[in-house]
Amino acid sequence: MLKITAKNLLDPEYPFAPKNFPFFYGWIILIVCTIGVIMSTPGQTIGVSAFTDHLLAATGLSRLQLSNAYFIGTLTSGLLLPYGGVLLDRFGARVTVVCASIGLALTLCYLSFSDRLATIINNTFPIIPYSTVVLVVLILGFVCLRFSGQGMLTMTSRTTLGKWFERRRGFVSGLTGVFISFGLSIAPLTMSSLIDILGWRNTWIVMAAVVGIGMGLIGLFFYRDNPEECSLLMDGKKYAQSSLEKKHSSNNNLQDFTRSEALHTIMFWVVTLALSSQALIITGITFHIVDIGAEAELSQMQSVSIFLPQAVVSTIVGYLMGIAADRVPIRYLFMIMMLGQIIGVVSIANFDVPLFRFLTIVGFGISSGCFATLSAVALPRFFGRAYLGSISGFQMMIIVIASAIGPSFLAIFKDKLGSYQPGLYSCLIFAILIFIFTFFAQNPRKS
Repeated sequence: MLKITAKNLLDPEYPFAPKNFPFFYGWIILIVCTIGVIMSTPGQTIGVSAFTDHLLAATGLSRLQLSNAYFIGTLTSGLLLPYGGVLLDRFGARVTVVCASIGLALTLCYLSFSDRLATIINNTFPIIPYSTVVLVVLILGFVCLRFSGQGMLTMTSRTTLGKWFERRRGFVSGLTGVFISFGLSIAPLTMSSLIDILGWRNTWIVMAAVVGIGMGLIGLFFYRDNPEECSLLMDGKKYAQSSLEKKHSSNNNLQDFTRSEALHTIMFWVVTLALSSQALIITGITFHIVDIGAEAELSQMQSVSIFLPQAVVSTIVGYLMGIAADRVPIRYLFMIMMLGQIIGVVSIANFDVPLFRFLTIVGFGISSGCFATLSAVALPRFFGRAYLGSISGFQMMIIVIASAIGPSFLAIFKDKLGSYQPGLYSCLIFAILIFIFTFFAQNPRKS
């Protein structure tokens, strides 16, 4: 029987030694990191969106109030992520992913009875208005949900994958992006079906069991922080190196950026703002997709149905981006991503027109496919691996804050002007400015 202790969690040879595998252990890392990002779906906005209307009905909050609770919770979790990145560098991927999985599972259980908990608190302290109590309860839930799911579980999985591959990093990121894009894109339909069968509370509890037990065990047994701690090298290279190869490896180590150094480069901000723009726009649209569709006189099923074909486009593009990332300067790929965003935003602002519904699928399919691959490739390519956790933590903070802004940003336009269209065109301006900004980016490791 395996004995699990804190010491074992820090031992890369527990319960088996990756160096004894007949093939490069990085391919196992590829599989488990892909599963890790997909398992973070309940903490992603695309996963929360399926529960939005049920929370509104259960709590009695308005759509704007719920959006603001989500905003505050996501913003707070984003501000905590730089510290999470430092912990990732200190304790490694295995400890971090196990804790994140358990934390996400407990949060899903908490949210499943959040309205009932608010009622109990309100009955105990009737002087406090119910609306205030339920807002505080949901904000706390969203803080934990976003920090553990979209934040730590996603960041740990993507950062770990980037540490195991160098020459093949684009290819493996594209390969994992195929499954991640597809998995995240079909999540609303899958969760909606589960809710119809089990109810929204039980669906969250079932998902908690899958993430807490399933992902927790995967993290415990299979995650390893980097190949060197396992007496391996990136890409499955052998330790026997020529003097020229050793010199080259030494030079690469000298090029590793600290977080402070990375933040002073234009490329860091091009990468981060492009990914943040995607997070803001997609999060806002996904959170309100049913209402955006209703504004265009479409049914809920018609509105949600764009996700499946979008997943197909995203899957194909993600794989192609992975191949291209090993051969083409990455800033050109970010240009393609921003063009996809621009097409998607213009199109969904005119969602009532069939042609634009098709272009919405194409545009956001392209940008989502690029996002899945480039978010894993860019940072280790430009800034090295030594401080990747802390750099990723700071970047993830900005991305999560952007995703926090999205739903409230669009909800304000809907509430004040009666339409999502002005808010969508405001997002378009942001996307165009970032597209222009990409022309000024240069690889900092070559400067």
